[in-house]
Amino acid sequence: MQEKLERKQMIRLLCVGKMKDKALQSLASEYVKRISAFAKVEVLEVKDEPNDHAEREAEVMRIKDGEAERVLAKLRAQDLVILLDLGGKMWDSEAFSRHLNSWQQRAGQKGGDLVFVIAGSLGPGKALLDRSDVRWKLSDLTFTHLLTRVLILEQIYRGFMILHGRTYHK
Repeated sequence: MQEKLERKQMIRLLCVGKMKDKALQSLASEYVKRISAFAKVEVLEVKDEPNDHAEREAEVMRIKDGEAERVLAKLRAQDLVILLDLGGKMWDSEAFSRHLNSWQQRAGQKGGDLVFVIAGSLGPGKALLDRSDVRWKLSDLTFTHLLTRVLILEQIYRGFMILHGRTYHK
């Protein structure tokens, strides 16, 4: 097992769009509370763009670029950015826990935070893709953005439990 980061580091989950489901918000809050035993956690939201009429490619790009701009405004140069992306890599929970440990160490060496980003429903804009350090594909399945938040937080918690030799992940 790799060396575990001992100090509590900031993990941010940066999301395009608001959490509107009370049940999922409650579940997300529970995982934030659990993760806080291992790291400081912050969930941030940026405004999403209405995309009811996003049939044209130019409109899709405008929306994605606008959302990416708002996300990028919340990032610092020293942050390590993990972008949820359909073109990213998938890992099982054990491998994810090792990556989580490594990402925390890399972010700490840079003096930054570990930031997980959920882009808008149309996907990430080019500038956000370019800024990401890692692209993570959560699953081949499709999830709502709100459920994705919960899944990411649960996987982060699971990763910490694995790193600390606890039995939650079984």
